[in-house]
Amino acid sequence: QVQLVESGGGLVQAGGSLRLSCAASGRTLSRYTMGWFRQAPGKEREFVAAITWSGFSTYYADSVKGRFTISRDNAKNTVYLQMNSLKPEETAVYYCAADSDIRRVSSYTNEYDYWGQGTQVTVSS
Repeated sequence: QVQLVESGGGLVQAGGSLRLSCAASGRTLSRYTMGWFRQAPGKEREFVAAITWSGFSTYYADSVKGRFTISRDNAKNTVYLQMNSLKPEETAVYYCAADSDIRRVSSYTNEYDYWGQGTQVTVSS
């Protein structure tokens, strides 16, 4: 069993940066693909970024490529999302998720097995 807890969200002005963390308890994250998703009010949950268990490969939504960076520290059981040049339309609850199938780096919500409760990110104009 894996429990995930996100932190680092908050209020930031447009163009600013935030660094989100996802800390895991229970099983180690070493053998999980990890992803970040976000959900704005009234919208579907959407893929943001994912990273392989080794950290050697990453995958980003086109909308965040070049601005966001996903990374992981398996020794600390923690995954990070560095978000730069934030836009007001990126206001959302941000979730981290774990996929037990390390053969894939998925953008689909239903292919992840464990989810955190989310952390609110609000980008002011």
